[in-house]
Amino acid sequence: MHVGMISEITRHPVKSMRGQRVNETKVMNYGLYGDRSHALLDENESFLTITQFPDMVTYTAVFSGPDSLESFPEPIVTTMSGGTSNWSDEEWLEEIEERSGKKLKRISYHPEHVPVGAIEEANLLLVTDASLNALAEAWGREVDDRRFRPNLQIALTNQEAFVEQEWIGKTLQIGENVKVDVTGPCERCMIITVDPESGSRQPDLLKRVVKHHRNQFGIYLRVVETGIIKVGDDIHLIDC
Repeated sequence: MHVGMISEITRHPVKSMRGQRVNETKVMNYGLYGDRSHALLDENESFLTITQFPDMVTYTAVFSGPDSLESFPEPIVTTMSGGTSNWSDEEWLEEIEERSGKKLKRISYHPEHVPVGAIEEANLLLVTDASLNALAEAWGREVDDRRFRPNLQIALTNQEAFVEQEWIGKTLQIGENVKVDVTGPCERCMIITVDPESGSRQPDLLKRVVKHHRNQFGIYLRVVETGIIKVGDDIHLIDC
């Protein structure tokens, strides 16, 4: 059954920074190519995330070149002030250390394998346009989908909000080759309260999701078959 098409693809080269929207990429066994492939660790070897440092969402990371399975292109980091630096530069890291009050170090992985931990609970996170629109209407203001940090946003064939919850336990085919199992809903936390443009907080959004949607928004996907996906690819709900 045809359920929709991909309208946006977003990977996050640096964990908890704003991501990079792409028109086409490879789905690896861990998720989108390069997703959460680079990260910052604090003195306790814990990942620095928006939870500990909300302003991290005002930094953007994009790969500097085309996808390669030999090594990742070096990420380019854009700071909240608009300055750009290479991942290997010291200036942006020193800025985050000063603002977060933490001593940090960089970590990165190989294109063939990004481990659990850098990737959170599942390989991919999907949201739908109808659910975003319904939440925005109920909240009374526009909802930036980047608050939810999805890898895939899909435009539904039938604009039924939250229908994706009915896909849990089933399989989706994306484009010609990629298959994913829908493993469960995404439980939300304070991260969705942080405005991805300004870093300001709107806690009432999380309160609404908790009260009206059992603190769930979006669905997790586990990769079954890898391949190339692109914006505009059809998505089918299939029986396996």
